[in-house]
Amino acid sequence: MRTLTAATTLAVLFSSAALAAAPAFADSSRILPVTSTGDIVVDGVHQRVFVSDPNDGKIVVTDYSGTVVKEVTNLPGVTGLELSADSGTLYAAVRDADAIAAIDTATDTESARYPVGHGPLSVALAGGKLWFGYGAAAQGNLGSLDLSGGQPVVALDLDRSWYSAPILDAAPGSNTLVAGAVGQSPVELASYDVSSGTVTRLASTRDAGSNLGDIKVTPDGQDVIVASGAPYYQQVFKTSDLTADGKYPTNPYPNAVAVAPDGTVAGGTFSWYDPDVHVFKPHTTTPVRQYDFPNTGNTSGSDTLAPRGLAWAPDESRLFAVSENSQGVYSLRVLTDPVFSRPVLTVDAPSTATRGKALTVSGALTASVPLPAGTPLTVTRTDTESPNGTSLGTTSLGADGKFSFTDTPPAGGKVTYTVTYAGDATHTSATASDTVEVSRTATTVTLNNDGKVYGYGKDVTFTAHLGSTYRNRTVEIWADPFGSDKPNKLVKSGTVNRDGNLSVTLRLTRDTTVTARFTGDARYQPRTATSTVHAQVQVSTSVGGHYKTKNTWGQTYYYFHKSHDPLFTTTMTAYPGRSQKLELQVYYQGTWHDAGSQYFKLSSTGVSKVRLTGTHETGYRFRVRSSYYNATSGDTVNSTTHGAWRYFLFTS
Repeated sequence: MRTLTAATTLAVLFSSAALAAAPAFADSSRILPVTSTGDIVVDGVHQRVFVSDPNDGKIVVTDYSGTVVKEVTNLPGVTGLELSADSGTLYAAVRDADAIAAIDTATDTESARYPVGHGPLSVALAGGKLWFGYGAAAQGNLGSLDLSGGQPVVALDLDRSWYSAPILDAAPGSNTLVAGAVGQSPVELASYDVSSGTVTRLASTRDAGSNLGDIKVTPDGQDVIVASGAPYYQQVFKTSDLTADGKYPTNPYPNAVAVAPDGTVAGGTFSWYDPDVHVFKPHTTTPVRQYDFPNTGNTSGSDTLAPRGLAWAPDESRLFAVSENSQGVYSLRVLTDPVFSRPVLTVDAPSTATRGKALTVSGALTASVPLPAGTPLTVTRTDTESPNGTSLGTTSLGADGKFSFTDTPPAGGKVTYTVTYAGDATHTSATASDTVEVSRTATTVTLNNDGKVYGYGKDVTFTAHLGSTYRNRTVEIWADPFGSDKPNKLVKSGTVNRDGNLSVTLRLTRDTTVTARFTGDARYQPRTATSTVHAQVQVSTSVGGHYKTKNTWGQTYYYFHKSHDPLFTTTMTAYPGRSQKLELQVYYQGTWHDAGSQYFKLSSTGVSKVRLTGTHETGYRFRVRSSYYNATSGDTVNSTTHGAWRYFLFTS
């Protein structure tokens, strides 16, 4: 590990610098307020996304995060969209108004409306004009709108060979226009030269599959990429003669395609159980990225891509996708790092290891765009002594995409090995880790006073003793009084003295569990010790109604006339729902005998008053006491406590 060359380390630094150009934001999704979608266009100058909604007759405008900023309404049946070269105007085919609307992108408001042929479906800029496909069933046609002069000029009936209104596309600034028939099987595809101001058909084909979803001309104007429901890949045709020129393998049911300015292709598919978006570098057959939408509906299949629902940000930092769930809810998904291959990094460390002995960590780094042997990976070890991590240098990727390294962990406990690939001009970064439980030596922690019973309010000193450790000599002492109303509380934390002791004095008012806790260190395991100590209640009983007191038979006796009822007032430590047990005994034949007992509820202040009624016999000695019994007195927060006996007798 530590013998790799400095050149390798520098390679990591350089690759990290190269990665700085890659976007660093996460995929996101926002619900769109639409009931249908027709097209999507991205304006890089104003950082706006436009989504047409034919059913509701509007264009929804969002920012790059997908947050809706405006809705352009009164556009019945609006479908196809096209952005001017300067991003100043968005053109929209307003099918049910037989018009093309111009939207000012600086204000997101309609600035003009141009009446054209019946039912325009799509628009495309080529050869200095705006071209549109229009017409009802059996009446498909092409038209153009020339806005270069003082007045707009509309030309119709330029190609009446289409069964229905075709969709159109052209490369920015080119003179080649491509049209495709929607809803036909097989799909008809045609290309035109529009440099003369009208359409001259270059070629046509019926080899473009069935159920056309979308077409996009590549930025160089040389190819058109077709997304049809079948075949199960995005077809590529030359625009010059519409002969096959490759394909981009995706999934069944292609329905969308978008091409970035550098030629990177995003192919979309209608896929419940497979990836929905597939990103390819030009003229390749393995996707550099794939995106699989989550399931936000109520069926087993995930959300699906809307037809013609893909568009690139001009700087290629984002790919926007419109999805629909099983409940008809549409979302705008912002897909990040679309042109970067996302590597998968795995790290495998042993589950346990011995401190001070070498262990081996292995793993693999795979990507859709393969990484070369020797690709550097940085390694960091995090443990109790280095919670912020310690660099272990770099390790290199082997020809098989795997790596391994050895390390001798100096600290015990949880040790985490983190491996990082910095990324490069074609790959995102990747990080993965695994944790090893490294052995530590056991130490001892003891705590005194376990099981002892103390009077209410007694100050008791608890001493924790810590045995041998490595560096950590800190002990925490926690006190947890019985009862849910009193939390476990840290009462002292500190370094033990030279004898290994740490003490704290607590005033006990309830049964309490005291815990001494050593959190461990790099070489010794955590350890705890507990002592449960018991605290009695305060209890006293006063006697009322007597006519005198006298010390006799070794006690103080209260004298009552037999016609008077004694009053016994008990005061006890208060607790919600607590009762005291009043016990009465009588003395005869030389010993005390039970004469009855009963529990009496205490007031919220801990007072209970009981009057002894009935026929009172003379010639007998009596005694009474109040007691708290754990559990039977209504709670378990104190230890059983007996009050002092009070002695009394009756006279005539």
